[in-house]
Amino acid sequence: MQVARETYLFLSKGGIMMIPLILSSIIALAIILERALQLRRKKVLNPNLLKMIEAMREPKDVDVMRTICNQTNDTLPNVLKICLDNQHLNHNELKELIEDQSRQEVRSLERGFGALETIAAAAPLMGLLGTVIGMIKVFNVIAKVGVGQASALSGGISEALITTVVGLSIGIPTLIAYNYYLHKADDLVLDIEKQLVVLMQRLKQIKSK
Repeated sequence: MQVARETYLFLSKGGIMMIPLILSSIIALAIILERALQLRRKKVLNPNLLKMIEAMREPKDVDVMRTICNQTNDTLPNVLKICLDNQHLNHNELKELIEDQSRQEVRSLERGFGALETIAAAAPLMGLLGTVIGMIKVFNVIAKVGVGQASALSGGISEALITTVVGLSIGIPTLIAYNYYLHKADDLVLDIEKQLVVLMQRLKQIKSK
């Protein structure tokens, strides 16, 4: 309780810019936690579906795979459905459909990344703005009472330093999280494309039989 009270007193000295900074931190944290859940490898690349792709040998396997994909609205099943439902098309037409669906799924995987990128860039700038506001207050106090009143200057100096610290404390972890999840999403897309290649090979083998 004492720590929470001291934290509140510390942040309250940051002035008006602490409001957008705190809101930004809440939004960033919510997106990071949501992406941590949604970008789990086992969630995006369902292990059961991967095993089924590897085991496909007969036409009935294709029907089972199609049924399972139709029952699930997720990244990998959505892409596989396009391949399964349009396997009668020639290679170029099928490739175009798959690429279009893949772009839609990539958008789903990268949901919230724009907000993270914006917060990572804006939080330090908002901290800098708070610093400028705090220094303006310091100079106003100096103009009125001179430099001899340290207690009168401390409020503006605290506001200047606190907003800078908070802005950087939000921006740096958010930037790290943004880059981490961006690379993770890219890796998952590559894995999905790999599974599509395997699926198309299986379908080709089944057709040849």
